[in-house]
Amino acid sequence: MRLDKYLKVTRLIKRRTVANEACDGGRIVVNGRVARASYDVKVGDVIEINLGQNPLKVRVDQIAEHVLKGDAAGCYTIL
Repeated sequence: MRLDKYLKVTRLIKRRTVANEACDGGRIVVNGRVARASYDVKVGDVIEINLGQNPLKVRVDQIAEHVLKGDAAGCYTIL
C-alpha cells in the first residue's frame, strides 16, 4: 500500500492530499530515510511524522485497505 494512502486509512493524517504534500515536503521519514508518497509500506516499518509541534513515531503492525474509525489505531503502535 502506498504511504500516503496508509496514513489516510489509519487516520494518522486526515486527508490523502495532505499526506501527499507532507511526503513531498520531506516531513515523513520511514526507517530513518525521507520517504516519498509512493513508498510501499510494509509491516514492521517505523514511520516518523513531523507535522506541527509534536512529532509522532509509529510502527506499522497491520495493513488493510479499509479500516473503521474505532479499529484504525490497531494498525500501528505508537513508539
